Amino acid sequence: MRKVLITDSALVTGLGDDLTTTWRRLLAGDSAIRAVENFDTGNYVSSVAALINDLPVTDGQSRLYPLLERLLSQLSPLPPLTSMPTRLLTATTKGAIDLLEQQCRDQAEFSQLLTTLPGAMTQWLNQRLALNDRAQNINAACASSTLAIARGAAMIAHGQAEVVLVVCADLVSEFVFSGFSALQALSPGASRPFDAERCGLTLGEGAAAVVLMSEQAAEQHQRPCQAQLCGWGAANDANHITAPARDGCGLIQAVNQALTRAEIDADRVDAISAHGTGTVYNDMMELTAFESLFAGRNLSISSVKGAFGHTLGAAGGIETVLAIPTLNDRLVPPTCGFVTAEQFADGQVSSQPQPFSGDMLLSTNSGFGGVNAALLIKRGDNG
Repeated sequence: MRKVLITDSALVTGLGDDLTTTWRRLLAGDSAIRAVENFDTGNYVSSVAALINDLPVTDGQSRLYPLLERLLSQLSPLPPLTSMPTRLLTATTKGAIDLLEQQCRDQAEFSQLLTTLPGAMTQWLNQRLALNDRAQNINAACASSTLAIARGAAMIAHGQAEVVLVVCADLVSEFVFSGFSALQALSPGASRPFDAERCGLTLGEGAAAVVLMSEQAAEQHQRPCQAQLCGWGAANDANHITAPARDGCGLIQAVNQALTRAEIDADRVDAISAHGTGTVYNDMMELTAFESLFAGRNLSISSVKGAFGHTLGAAGGIETVLAIPTLNDRLVPPTCGFVTAEQFADGQVSSQPQPFSGDMLLSTNSGFGGVNAALLIKRGDNG
């Protein structure tokens, strides 16, 4: 297979409008989780989330598109379409869900409601970037952007594309908030991934963009290698609509697929960026899977969701972008909210940044419906 390079990237999170700010605050142990002011949370089990509150919005407009504009402003220009077409993949679970809420309350016509569907974000980006591509949105719950990146990587690896742009975003809305509250999945306070006293997740919102290129395309357009995407995998544990298989079988299979594609053994993995939602069963499932995959090794494991919440379909994309400074600095970010270690987490998860040696990071995400996804990301030339 051909090499797949990450040549450009960007993100927006509750911690900052760019990678530099988010990374600095993440290492400092800052948290963006605070009281929700966008809607009344009185009827829900939680009142906190990690929101991006300064997005300029006019009446009848979704907060999604100012968020995407802020994201796109950070990217370098894409290669000219005449020389090398860019394929577009997006990842969002709910798209402009905040606009749907407004339109339903206003009893809007059905044709208006179509603008709130996840695919509308894909169409908007395709037009905004003038790509003229048969773009596709990947909606696979909380593994959406991980799978979108994997799909883009496969397209390049097998010669179906030279350049792929992956853009992911999701918002916190009352509709989403109420759904997770009804499932009793929200933590009353800020989430505490991998902590023995964890009791649920905290929602967050954000966006990320990743430009994938073949090695030939990167050389032709003189683009740097921020990181190399070496392997990817996906599997479904077919266990339950919301609960993961407790033995981690789906995640184990996804990671093994990634290792096989990368043609490396498990002992080549040097650190782990975990899904780490802070729910009782997800965290234990991940720790169980990692113990099975890396038995006897004391790998550094982290979750960023205690700092800026669970960003749903954008989570994997954001974590992929954060893998770049993680590998460059050889520093695993702290797991915010972590105090008392859960079984298998002791000595591997920390509330402080953890230095590590090596150049290979495993990034994992899981979601409702039993979906599991894994990426193997190698340190780039800029490190």
